[in-house]
Order: sequence, then structure tokens, then C-alpha cells
Amino acid sequence: MERRLLLVHAHPDDESIGQGATMARYVAEGVGVTLVTCTGGEMGEILVPELEHLAADREDGLGEHRRGELANAMKALGVTDHRYLGGFGAYRDSGMKWHPDGHAVAADETDDRAFANADLTEAADHLVAVIREVRPQVLVTYDEFGGYGHPDHVQAHRVATYAAALAAVPSYRLDLGPAHDVAKIYWSAMSETRVRAGLRALRAAGDTTTFEGMEPDGDLPRMFVPDEALTAAIHAEQYAAAKTEALKAHRTQIAVDGPFFALSNNQGNEIWGTEFFRIAKGRPGPVGDDGLEDDLFAGLGPDAGTGEVA
Repeated sequence: MERRLLLVHAHPDDESIGQGATMARYVAEGVGVTLVTCTGGEMGEILVPELEHLAADREDGLGEHRRGELANAMKALGVTDHRYLGGFGAYRDSGMKWHPDGHAVAADETDDRAFANADLTEAADHLVAVIREVRPQVLVTYDEFGGYGHPDHVQAHRVATYAAALAAVPSYRLDLGPAHDVAKIYWSAMSETRVRAGLRALRAAGDTTTFEGMEPDGDLPRMFVPDEALTAAIHAEQYAAAKTEALKAHRTQIAVDGPFFALSNNQGNEIWGTEFFRIAKGRPGPVGDDGLEDDLFAGLGPDAGTGEVA
């Protein structure tokens, strides 16, 4: 069976943060890895002072710049098949603001092309075409909350979920290719236990400012998932360096002295090299001593390679 993995993300950099090590591992194993990014990340915060002129309210060139950052990140991970949903510029970053409760919500004003406002069927059809072309056995995207509530993450979840369902319908949009049923769908996740351990190490080292307001034994944001909900842990520590290089490529968005790098410095390659997932469709395959799959393709038989629908 020729293994194929499809990942659906909202903005450039989301893929490297969430599944950089997983992508690098599967590329090294000969798996066909396809990344679909839904927007250009035009509304992202610019962390490089000399590039502030690219901001949306000035030259509005951040999306094109991040296009180059993403290309460099993919080179670091070895991924050669990367696409923008509907083509680059079809959908625009919706922006966001923080709700008083600590999660992201939509910005007060959005562009006409904002992904959060996209017609769901239209956006899903773009992805149906990719699914039917690539014919992946495994699809990875966000949970229904988009991890932390970002409207584009939530929309990416909706589009990926709807597209996977539509792609499997034999009579639906025959012009988009033969029907294909994705055998397994996973939602990306961050282990609550692992994050608490990292926070504990930070506080023990005297760092009281990184993730200020979050304590090892206190309440954590919804983006950190209780371990009993996890079904897979991809151990790819040998690819942590590739993931780090991919993260560095997204220099307008990720500071190497930022909180996640601080967390990784205390936890070593385990933070960057182990990535967690929740299964949303299909059945988990064989698990290890930790009760989790270490292969997103685990349990798939030889017939799963076609995804043909009777």
C-alpha cells in the first residue's frame, strides 16, 4: 500500500508548529505528504521590526512574504507537495482578537475574501478535488474549536470535515474526480500532561514569565487536551531539528526566544519531536505500552490504499 497523508491548516506556520516532526518523519519513510494551507496569513502579527511595512494596514504584503517562509519551511521538512486552498489568494486571513475568557474570536472587521466567511460548500469543493486527486488514507486537521478558537482554524476544521464526507459520495461532483473515502481522520492535539511537565520545569528553573498566568497544577486553556482523549503519539525525536528549522523559517510569526522555544529548551526534543492526535474517523490500530498509536496508518489493510467507494 502506497501511504498518503493530507494535512489541512489555516495559515503558514500552523503546520510546522503542529505536525512538523510528523511530516518530516513520514517524508523520510517514503509517505506521500500533501499540505493544504487555507490562507496566506495576511493578518498575522509581524515580529520582525524591519518588515513591519508589510502589515495589512500599510503595504499589505505579508501574505506574499509568508508564502516564501512557508516554502522554506517545507524544504526543511522535505515536503514537496504543498497547495493553497483554491489557489494562493483565494481566501484571506480573517484576523482575530482575544476574548476576555482567553480564547480567540473573529476580528471586528474582515475582508470580503476572509476565510471565516467563505461559503462552506465552495471551499469544501476545492478540497474535494485535492482529496480525490491525492487519495490519502489519512487526513489531519484541527478539532471543532480550532485548538484555541481562531475563526480560520475553526473554518479549516469545518471545510476538511465536510470535504472528506463529500469526497466519498460517488454521485457528488463527478467533475472533481472519482469518489474517495479517507480511511482515518485525526485532529491535532497538545498533551495536557506534557505541557504541565514543561510548565513545572520552567517554574522550577525560576522562569515565572513564560506562559504567565498558567501554572502546572492550575486550569489550562482548552487547546491543551486531557491525555485520556489522545489516541496517537508520533514519536519523531530524530526529526526535531528539522521541525526547529521549519519554525525558524516562519520568522515573521515565531520568535526563537518565545514561549514555545522556552518550553522546548526545558523538555528537550520530546516537546518538538513528539506530536499528539485524536482520532475522529476510523479505528485506532495497534497501540504501544502508552496505549497510543505510533503510526497514523496503523491498522489499515492493503485495500485502504484505494479508498474506492462502491
